Amino acid sequence: MTISVASLTPPLRFSANYDPVVKRLFDLLVSGIATILFLPLFFVIAIAILVDSGRPVIYRQIRVGRGGDTFHILKFRTMVTGADSHLKLTAGNDSRITRIGQFLRRYKIDELPQLLNVVLGDMSLVGPRPEVPEFVEYYTAEDKEIILSVRPGITDNASIEFKDENALLDGATDPRACYVEEILPAKLSLYRNYVENSTLARDISIIFKTMRAIW
Repeated sequence: MTISVASLTPPLRFSANYDPVVKRLFDLLVSGIATILFLPLFFVIAIAILVDSGRPVIYRQIRVGRGGDTFHILKFRTMVTGADSHLKLTAGNDSRITRIGQFLRRYKIDELPQLLNVVLGDMSLVGPRPEVPEFVEYYTAEDKEIILSVRPGITDNASIEFKDENALLDGATDPRACYVEEILPAKLSLYRNYVENSTLARDISIIFKTMRAIW
């Protein structure tokens, strides 16, 4: 499946300061090492999820990636099975979140399986966060041309800026309207800025800022 991106130019619109080959090698090196180091933690989390709420351990959701192609993003399951069949947004006090899910979300541990998405080439360590197709429909043609020209990332400046997004949605009268009208436009601006000004040094800086923001 591909989201219509009629004006999308050839892959990778990164700034001239960032060789896409260097970025991919950096992604593979870091994600490969991190996956190996985190394997014991993955096992512990899997057991905790099974004990808390049963199967499945891994949650797969369709997101829009580079060139408008869709892929399955991987996360540790933090909500009851079938929770996103209707509502795609999650507020801070969402009753669909499991007990272990609250902990995993608080420290962003549920995102760790996305290291496998990076290894497979669906994602990058740093880049615009991938949206579900429903919200990509709100992208302008320019947004699609710029943002969807690169691999989406596990983290970026928007992830840091909106690390408490669930709490913001929790306080909104209409969470969906809040996301579409206020949060998403701010994210898109940060996404465009990243694509047009990305460097290896900036990627490394964002990774360390993300770790600091979480802990």
